[in-house]
Order: sequence, then C-alpha cells, then structure tokens
Amino acid sequence: MSNIQQSGTFTLGSHTVKRLGYGAMQLAGPGVFGPPKDHDAALAVLREAVAQGVDHIDTSDFYGPHVTNRLIREALAPYKDDLVIVTKIGARRGADGSWLPAFSPGALTQAVHDNLSNLGLEVLDVVNLRIMFDTHGPAEGSIEAPLAVLAELQQQGLVRHIGLSNVTSAQIAQGRRIAEIVCVQNQYNLAHRGDDALIDDLARDGIAYVPFFPLGGFNPLQSSTLSDVAARLGATPMQVALAWLLRRAPNILLIPGTSSVGHLRENLAAAELELPQDTLNELDGVALAA
Repeated sequence: MSNIQQSGTFTLGSHTVKRLGYGAMQLAGPGVFGPPKDHDAALAVLREAVAQGVDHIDTSDFYGPHVTNRLIREALAPYKDDLVIVTKIGARRGADGSWLPAFSPGALTQAVHDNLSNLGLEVLDVVNLRIMFDTHGPAEGSIEAPLAVLAELQQQGLVRHIGLSNVTSAQIAQGRRIAEIVCVQNQYNLAHRGDDALIDDLARDGIAYVPFFPLGGFNPLQSSTLSDVAARLGATPMQVALAWLLRRAPNILLIPGTSSVGHLRENLAAAELELPQDTLNELDGVALAA
C-alpha cells in the first residue's frame, strides 16, 4: 500500500487535504461521454482511492454527463467526514459529446443543483467556475457576471467555497475582488509550464493550485529525459512526472485520473518517490525542449 501522506498536505477551503488526490474524469466513457465500459471496475477504483487515503476527489456533473458523480455517490456515500469533493460548473455537453459554454444564471444554478442531486449532498465543498471563452485554454474576458451567480449560490448555503478553472492572472485578480477564491485549476505539467509565475504568486497567498492534465491528458507526456530518469529511479515516467509536480511548489494539489486500480496505485506511489536535485534540474529542461 502506498503512503500518500508523504505527499504532504495543503489547505483547500475549510479542510486540510493530502496533496495527492484523484480526478474522476476518466471514469466516464470514451471522450468523457457516456457510461464506463466497466461499471464495477469504476466503483472499485473510487473505493480503492479512499482506502489508500485519498481525501480529495475532483469531478463534475458534465463528465458523462452525470456519470462520474453518480458513480461517486454509489461507491462512496455516505461520505467520510474528511473527504473533500470538488466539482466544477460553466460547461455542458452537446448531444455529440462536444464541450459547450454554460454561463447563464439559469445554467449555472441548474448545474449546482444537478451536482448536489447526483452526488447526494446538501452543500458542495468546493465549486470551480470553469471559464469557457476558449476551449483550448485561458482567454481574457470579464468573469464578473458568472462568478456573481456562483457567489450568490454560496450565500444561499449551497456552496461552501469557490475556485476558478481555465483562467488568466487578470481573471483571478478580478475574481478575488468578488469572492474568496480557494483554488485555481489550470493546465500545467512538466512540459506545459505557462503558469510558473502564477503558481508562486498563489502559494504566497495560500491558494491551492490544482493542475489538470498533470500527465498530459489526452496527449500523454512523452520525453526521452523523463523516460531515462524513470528508468534510473526504477519508477514509471508518470510517477516521476507526478513527483516533480509535488516538488514544484507546496500549494500544488494533484488529481491524476485513471480507470484502473493498478494505475491508481502506481500514481499514488509517486508520493514516496525521492527526486535528487540533479534529477530535478534535468527534468526542468523538459519544458525548454517541448
């Protein structure tokens, strides 16, 4: 059994969580659309994650849609007191599986209620507002209107804490003038390091940074340097990539996803992997070569 306590802890809203968590996106069908190919296997992954000590699960009701939240409820409810479930709103799925913005007050409000219903909760621990001005990455634009809707839902007692996803530094600054922001979720990994300065700024302010696609997402990380380091350390490339993120900054919380119990255990074992300083220097060069 892996000891994910070695990953350390960081504050997420009103909880202190282990820095190595689990992302549920891959439990849905191909393209994050439709049911899983193996329902029982999906439940097993969720239960194993909690058994291994995971206390931070990332999900959304637009995964499936509705699929991952219903799996989480089936597998884990009634939930442990220390389990933090983070969800996100701001998008919906087209009939063809496309990802579409859903920013209207009605859509955002319905999304919160759908998450509550499908997860079987009376209040959501953390809700990330996913900004969809550009589906390929952060793009400038005011987030005041949709964030004000989420802040109102927070005041109604349906949401405890608010985060932001797929955002720029300017949008984070704007968001913090409207509501307390407890986490930021952007794309970041060993090769995709555009948020380096942002991560350090957030760390100084005690705000968690949760990189999505920590292993490359739909385009898995491929690097001869990464493979060479992994071979020397007797680890997998993905374990090295996760261990590097844990060393990168103390406010980084990881949510690697998988639909396999075996891969889950491999990912969580990254908490125990030590990276010497010369190895860290070598890995830092991967971004320059990307």
